[in-house]
Amino acid sequence: MIEPVQLPAPWRDARLTVVVPTYNEAGNLPVLVERLLALPLPGLKVLVADDNSPDGTGEVADKLAIEHPDRVQVVHRAGKEGLGRAYVDGIGRALDGGAEYVAQMDADLSHPPEALPGMLGALLSTQAGVVIGSRYVPGGQLDENWPLYRRALSGWANLYVHTLLRVRIRDLTAGFKIWRADALREIGLDRVQSNGYSFQVEMHYLATKLGHTILEVPIRFEERREGISKMTTATKIESALMPFKLRSRHRNIEG
Repeated sequence: MIEPVQLPAPWRDARLTVVVPTYNEAGNLPVLVERLLALPLPGLKVLVADDNSPDGTGEVADKLAIEHPDRVQVVHRAGKEGLGRAYVDGIGRALDGGAEYVAQMDADLSHPPEALPGMLGALLSTQAGVVIGSRYVPGGQLDENWPLYRRALSGWANLYVHTLLRVRIRDLTAGFKIWRADALREIGLDRVQSNGYSFQVEMHYLATKLGHTILEVPIRFEERREGISKMTTATKIESALMPFKLRSRHRNIEG
C-alpha cells in the first residue's frame, strides 16, 4: 500500500466527492470506505450508488452512512442498469451537492484510494480538466494476479478505441480519475448515453472534443479481492460498437 501524499492547505480541504457504483460488493465496500475516510483529505465525501445489489451491499452502505453521516451518502437505484447509468446518477448528485471535484473509482479495491491525494494535487497544480490513474503510462503497473485474458482484452480494447477515435490517452478504458466540476458541467451528463464500461471511453472522448487537458498519472492496478467481475458478453458487444456510435453522436461537438 502506498503512502498518501500530504497536500498543503487549502488544497487538502477541497470539496471532493468520490462516486462509487456498487453491485454485489458487500465484502469490499467497508474496506474501501475505511481507506477513503482515512486519507488526509477532510473535505472528502463518499457517494455510493447501489443498483439494488442482491448480496446486501445497499444495507452495508446504509450502515456506513449512519456511522459517518456527514461523509457517506447512499443512492439506492431501482436495479442493475449498467455502470454508466450509475455514474451519471452519482456524479449528477455530487455536483448538485456542491462538490468542486468528483472522483470515480471501482468498489472492488482494484484502484488504490491512497493515490487520490496525489491525483488531486496533480489536478490542482495544472490546468487539466481530469486526472486519470493510469495503468499504461511509465510507472503504471498491473497486478501479477490479473488474468492473462483480462490483460489481453484491456490492451486490445485500448488499441481498438485509439485506432477509431484518435484520442491521445494511453488508458482509455480507465475507471479511476478525478474531474473538475466545471469540466463535468461543460461535458453535460445528459449527453452521455453509454450504459456499461464504454461510459469511460465516452467521457474521455467528450473531454477531448471539448478541448479539456487530460493528465495521466501512474497507479498500480490490483486484482479484485472479493466477488466476481461484472464484465458480460453484452458489455463487450456494447464496448465494441461504441466508438462508431460516438463518432456519429458527437460529431458536431467542438471545444
